[in-house]
Amino acid sequence: MPELPEVEVTRRGIHTHLTGASITQAQIRHSVLRWPVPDDLATLLPGQQISAVNRRAKYLLFACSKGTLIVHLGMSGSLRVLPASTPPLRHDHFDLQMDNGAMLRFRDPRRFGAILWWDDDIRQHPLLQKLGPEPLSADFDGQFLQAKIHGRNASIKEVLMNQHIVVGVGNIYANEALFHAGISPLAAAGSLSRAQCERLAEAVKATLLRAIEAGGSSLRDFTDCEGNPGYFQQQYWVYGRADQPCRQCGTQVSKTRQGQRSTFFCAQCQQ
Repeated sequence: MPELPEVEVTRRGIHTHLTGASITQAQIRHSVLRWPVPDDLATLLPGQQISAVNRRAKYLLFACSKGTLIVHLGMSGSLRVLPASTPPLRHDHFDLQMDNGAMLRFRDPRRFGAILWWDDDIRQHPLLQKLGPEPLSADFDGQFLQAKIHGRNASIKEVLMNQHIVVGVGNIYANEALFHAGISPLAAAGSLSRAQCERLAEAVKATLLRAIEAGGSSLRDFTDCEGNPGYFQQQYWVYGRADQPCRQCGTQVSKTRQGQRSTFFCAQCQQ
């Protein structure tokens, strides 16, 4: 599933092609995604100008003249900027044609993505209004994290992936950030000290920024808007490296399950 870095890489790739351009056509080929694509988008969107392409958590937000187009990539979705003449393939469900000649195409083989419309304050959308702060913002730091995890018995990894605590820290980057912070993913969240919270908040930021700079992680079929894969998976310290030597101390990397997700850690480096 694309996580925050992959979504941010996509946003950065498409915003220059779309910002300031007007929509000339919206084509819906398959409306049955995670939620039904609104039937009136094909008539509502043409003529509207896109003033910005933003991101909130893993949602891409296209600020239009009369509202916001919301796109979520789901588990297998992608957005590509293509020549307008590019013929659609089987899993190409939605196109936006722009007056500058660009075409944005949404592809989603598993159909767990979403294309939605909101004509009010986007911060009040039901999917967005209760989300935690962005991990790369000044609102997320050690002090904030310690306050949020106080008294919680759930593991720190599971709490770190709670979108009401902080958004966008998925399984890959939670594993990696906890390693760099030297904190066991199995530790009770409420047991972390202020110093550990400071280290973890900084590790989350650094890990996400490195992943964005590397173009994200290409697990399965993730590519950016131009079809280029990400390369952050080549920098993993623990994720996906079960039974391999820790890059830091040589101890065998361990693997377990938490909340039905795989967890990777070094028992020596993460006490």
